[in-house]
Amino acid sequence: VQLQASGGGLVQAGGSLRLSCAASGSIFNINVMGWYRQAPGKQRELVAYIRSGGTANYPDSMKGRFTISRDNAKNTVYLQMNSLKPEDTGVYYCNLYSRPSPDAPYMNSWGQGTLVTVSS
Repeated sequence: VQLQASGGGLVQAGGSLRLSCAASGSIFNINVMGWYRQAPGKQRELVAYIRSGGTANYPDSMKGRFTISRDNAKNTVYLQMNSLKPEDTGVYYCNLYSRPSPDAPYMNSWGQGTLVTVSS
């Protein structure tokens, strides 16, 4: 499974960005899709995840400014980020659990990351 993330870039504080991550390859179905981020010098952290039925979950620290969504027909997950702050700067990675057939186990896949830079 290949994940192609896009949408990162440079934005001023208070601005918005929308990230996309499209999955391709041997995919029968995708269970959970999510976004993580890693700021310079820090550990990777969860931003949000969304189940196949559309239920979204956010850590308390991410609630309010981020919205995750998905298009199951396109095997794509999105992250809408509003009111961005300099501390949101980092590399954003998409992640998902998919399986190539109904009887196969789910496998975890990571995207290559897309850089988000928020200037003050």
